[in-house]
Amino acid sequence: MSVARSVGDNGRGPVPLRAVDRTRLSPPPPGTPALEARALVKEYRISRGRHSVRLTAARDVSLALRPRVIVALVGESGSGKSTVAKLLAGQERPTGGQILLDGVEVNPTARSSFRSYKSSVQMVFQDPFGSLNPVHTVRYHLERPVRIHRRASGRDGAAEQAAQLLEDVRLTPPDQYLPKFPHELSGGQRQRVAIARALAVRPRVLLADEPVSMLDVSIRLGVLDLIDQLRFRYDLAVLYITHDIASARYFADETLVMYAGEIVERGPSEALTQQPAHPYTQLLVSAAPDPDRLGRQLDAGSDAGGTAAVGRSGSSLSTAVGCRFSPRC
Repeated sequence: MSVARSVGDNGRGPVPLRAVDRTRLSPPPPGTPALEARALVKEYRISRGRHSVRLTAARDVSLALRPRVIVALVGESGSGKSTVAKLLAGQERPTGGQILLDGVEVNPTARSSFRSYKSSVQMVFQDPFGSLNPVHTVRYHLERPVRIHRRASGRDGAAEQAAQLLEDVRLTPPDQYLPKFPHELSGGQRQRVAIARALAVRPRVLLADEPVSMLDVSIRLGVLDLIDQLRFRYDLAVLYITHDIASARYFADETLVMYAGEIVERGPSEALTQQPAHPYTQLLVSAAPDPDRLGRQLDAGSDAGGTAAVGRSGSSLSTAVGCRFSPRC
């Protein structure tokens, strides 16, 4: 069962990916998404003795990311959200489908074009401590990408750029944070440094994989507000991955609901959370703690569905035939 409020696929099947020399491309037509996925598929082969099983972690996933727009990808753990982010970031090779940057098909995992692609698409990870090298200072984390991608000239230019990045993520004065190591910072400060590092190459797309789930509740809102302001300052297209549909309603312009490797519903965040159509979206909404009683318009039948679904898994590795939600519907 799939409910889509907007069409994100052109109906064509998966085609082979190829590398593109973007230095010879003309500007994209107006309205072209900064980053687009069409019918992405990711399969893993798992060996069991003499037999092997092919499991689909992402199936026919289509989405479009546009400048200054935040798109939320929502689903429970194991639904395939992070797999989609890794495919878009070039950390995983897709089994099928297309990835388009400025309307041109690219292969993010191709060695010849990897650095060029990463200058346009950056990722912020869930664990701010694990994503930063503990033996290097904040200065190193910020100046190194600036030099590698040639975003500043000379050592002085890189240092000036690093200081400006810290100011942009509200870590001031910069001189207080540049010589520090990751273990000398709080969780929120480390995540702000990770965001600054992603912005150091002046990307056009930011993939935020649950960027606040490991932070204290008291500082989560501040980090989300920071990303919200940075999308306008840097003209960013943002993919916000989360399991919290309540934060997606607050933070994102559009929400995509993912279940067992598939997008089952999509639409404007406010409309989708107030009037969810898919039973799985109804479960997410009814389970979300919200002072406005998010989901109060759900009928009595959705409550029964939520009770029946307790203890079941929505893993993207589900082998259910047909609609993957059928065991819980």
